[in-house]
Amino acid sequence: MDARERIERALETAIAGRLERGCPPGLSAAVQYAVFPGGARVRPRLCLAVAAACGERGPGIADGAASAIELLHCASLVHDDLPCFDDAPLRRGKPSVHCAYGERLAVLAGDALIVTAFEALGRASAAHPDRLVKLLATIAASVSMPTGIVAGQAWECETQVVLDDYQRAKTGSLFAAAAVAGAQAAGADSAPWRELGERLGEAYQVADDIQDVASAPEQIGKPVGRDRMLGRPNAVEQLGLMGAVYRVKQLVTAAVEAVPVCAGAGSLRMLIQAESQRILPKELARLAA
Repeated sequence: MDARERIERALETAIAGRLERGCPPGLSAAVQYAVFPGGARVRPRLCLAVAAACGERGPGIADGAASAIELLHCASLVHDDLPCFDDAPLRRGKPSVHCAYGERLAVLAGDALIVTAFEALGRASAAHPDRLVKLLATIAASVSMPTGIVAGQAWECETQVVLDDYQRAKTGSLFAAAAVAGAQAAGADSAPWRELGERLGEAYQVADDIQDVASAPEQIGKPVGRDRMLGRPNAVEQLGLMGAVYRVKQLVTAAVEAVPVCAGAGSLRMLIQAESQRILPKELARLAA
């Protein structure tokens, strides 16, 4: 079973048990709509790739961590699209959850996904409480205060924002958690893996900023030009388009160099390089190569 199949199966397992026993049908439908079909599943793939590179034993723990991270990511997208934040009509090429099911169910679906994420992690790691404690701390910190996704959303409510702080919280935190959690799930020393996740997270956020100004909605499955419209921090605004493209290249190189020495290092570096070509518009990716 490849990584994508493992992730989808783990997500289905995590959600299936929560939608039974009298769950309100609207909430059930909104939760499933928010998760399936998914996007690139980059964060859980990173988690599984690091676990494999660390010689994982007992893949169920890594699968639980990966699914928890993706469920939290999906929850953040549901909340991010709400009218009080981005008021985005599209996500992943279809109407956003609040457009499809209404604002009230969208809020509840996002909340439910957060709780479900930690339930899934707990069930998958129950046989290894020593690892569970570390995983809970790592993943919870990535979505909470002071520097997790919640803080990233809160920076959007401030009038003065440091771009690096904003990007580190909104995007980098969950990428860093994915890398660290992969090592923790495998029972390996996780400290050397954080820099890899942080650099990848920043690369993805800068690439997202580029797509916001250089892509069409049908290419990325969501509206473009939102950062400027909403007055959000954006790397292209600060660095210029080509400056941002070369910043992505620098960050990807830094991520590759940050992969610690391990049995699976070569495969992981190749995966990072291949993925870096996907996150930029094709013409710009060629210029950055």
